[in-house]
Amino acid sequence: MKKIFLVLITVLVFSNCVTESQNNDILPYVQINETVDLSLPEFVNLNVPGGWAYGNGGIKGTIIYNINGNQFKAFERAAPHIQPTACSQMIVENSIIMKCPCDDSEFQIINGAPRTSGITNFAREYLVTNLNGTILRITNF
Repeated sequence: MKKIFLVLITVLVFSNCVTESQNNDILPYVQINETVDLSLPEFVNLNVPGGWAYGNGGIKGTIIYNINGNQFKAFERAAPHIQPTACSQMIVENSIIMKCPCDDSEFQIINGAPRTSGITNFAREYLVTNLNGTILRITNF
């Protein structure tokens, strides 16, 4: 009986755990369904690992990052810790950091994690599907 009680308590405790990246109520929900053609000039940097480019869709656009040549990440350009404003569109610095011009807060381009002390919200990440090596689909559904 004690084992069942212990298992039940453990399940209840861990079922209530939600990370900040999953529970970000600051940014509004906007559906995104974008296609990116890697052969277009504006996306040429995405053809190499570590390359990045700005894309369309989302609240203030996207930041697309090539992880290893085959896998890609896409993040919302709207800074995740403040309401969207004229200055909250993040920019990429040194090819590894997403930076908010409003307050100079920083986020990792590889996983969206905050680098600035006191910020707990991760950059909003979108799903990237590599369709055939030259076409990416970015969605949030």
